[in-house]
Amino acid sequence: MGKSRSCAVTHADTGPWQDEAKTIVDILDATTRLSLRQPDGRFLLEVPRGETRTVITVIGRHAGDEAPAPLRNAWLYVDPQQIETGALSKFAPGWGVNLPMSCRIVGDNVPEYPGAAVTAVPMTVRPGDAARDSVLELQVMLTSGESAKGNPNAWLKGNYLVRTLALVVLDP
Repeated sequence: MGKSRSCAVTHADTGPWQDEAKTIVDILDATTRLSLRQPDGRFLLEVPRGETRTVITVIGRHAGDEAPAPLRNAWLYVDPQQIETGALSKFAPGWGVNLPMSCRIVGDNVPEYPGAAVTAVPMTVRPGDAARDSVLELQVMLTSGESAKGNPNAWLKGNYLVRTLALVVLDP
């Protein structure tokens, strides 16, 4: 809601999950269950104007990871051009979205990642009349620690990651 560039402004990157090879950050098509990841590492979501499309954001660690599993994962889809604006939504302008951010306890079952310690939550988007192609940041925090008042860096262990999601409007 504020004008901070990222979660890293207030949270230290001090967690034990810096090995990206064991980290899962994926966006799956909810219907086909296929990843939207492209060969260059970014994600691509193409949606016909006026139609809806649901994706599943999956975040966590692969099965067999020696590091302790995160307790909760938080994420936010944000259009960097919207951060400095007074707009309530920091999602791409003209796009309807039902859940552009979440914080969830780890423990979801995702068949594509058997035995992994993950969170998985659906998000539905719809490009409206004013929607244009946009590039979003998926800002992710894997965290652990018991919540307490005061400085979160005193109790919170987390790792901050950023991925790119390209939103493309398909016009007839």
